[in-house]
Amino acid sequence: MDRLNQALACLRPDVRSAHAYAVQSAAGMVKLDTMENPYRLPEALQLQLGERLGRVAINRYPAERTQVLAAALAVHAGMPAGCAITLGNGSDEIITMLSMAISQPGATVLSPLPSFVMYEMSARYQGLKFVGVPLTADFELDEAAMLAAIAEHKPALIYLAYPNNPTANLWDAGVIERIVAAAPGLVVMDEAYQPFAERDSMALLAKHPHVLVMRTMSKFGLAGVRIGYLIGHAAVVGEIDKLRPPFNVGVLNAEAGLFALEHAEVYAQQAEILRAERDRLSASLSGLPGVHKVFPSQGNMILARVADAARTFDAMKARGVLIKNVSAMHPLLANCLRITVGTPEENQAMLAALKESLQ
Repeated sequence: MDRLNQALACLRPDVRSAHAYAVQSAAGMVKLDTMENPYRLPEALQLQLGERLGRVAINRYPAERTQVLAAALAVHAGMPAGCAITLGNGSDEIITMLSMAISQPGATVLSPLPSFVMYEMSARYQGLKFVGVPLTADFELDEAAMLAAIAEHKPALIYLAYPNNPTANLWDAGVIERIVAAAPGLVVMDEAYQPFAERDSMALLAKHPHVLVMRTMSKFGLAGVRIGYLIGHAAVVGEIDKLRPPFNVGVLNAEAGLFALEHAEVYAQQAEILRAERDRLSASLSGLPGVHKVFPSQGNMILARVADAARTFDAMKARGVLIKNVSAMHPLLANCLRITVGTPEENQAMLAALKESLQ
């Protein structure tokens, strides 16, 4: 045991006192907790993909096909002239790369709160100061507070999730422009949920060389493939790309991503269905007794406030439906549940379980 304690003592105290990112078991459940696309490829395309992956040279390290994927994603995203792209093993790895890139004494990362938890986690694990600026009660950007925090802390990196997670809303474009104008460092527009939103921020890249757009193929429909990407001014992305681990996107992942982009119309149709289901689900939730408020959504998730989120979550889980209780993430999220938009059948099962759980 002494040797074990000696080994543990070599680890950083802040790591030992932290909690790992929690992933709920969803075995046998209606899984509506992590904003995945619930649709698989049609069977004919599954067979084609399987045959294609079977021909991949998995005995070799990733090389040219990863570069081909990056080029295809740049075209798909409409990357402006003068910009470049780099890939990550999901957006999480890109967030780590960004934290490493700015990791200098006194550097600060700033984000509105509540937002994606990995911004703060990654910053703190790189020894960076993190400043969170609370949103308004309706989860809008508090412009005055954001600008004051920028003036005081001079952040090297600002994250703006667009739409935001877990609140699912798009913020005012004018406020974002003024935050970008005031920022002394990088501004990352995290567009993980872009396939479900009515607008994006790609146009900011042409006007502001310190703005970066981060996206993922996870919400596109490839959560299991783990491909994220970052687009921005070529000089800035070139520096961040130096921190990308070699061969960070596997050959099977790259080939699956290329296959998906070749059949982008299938995923676009799935996103269209999910947007329609989101609107229908929002209306149904608003009519349920016991649901106090349903917040507007531009993602594939809906945030709803109930009387007792913990009790409701437990009751729904007991009925075989897994959602996310986000009420402990931030005081503004008190008694809020985050519900992923699923298939029509999954959504009906969720509504039935929720109705019973609220009684």
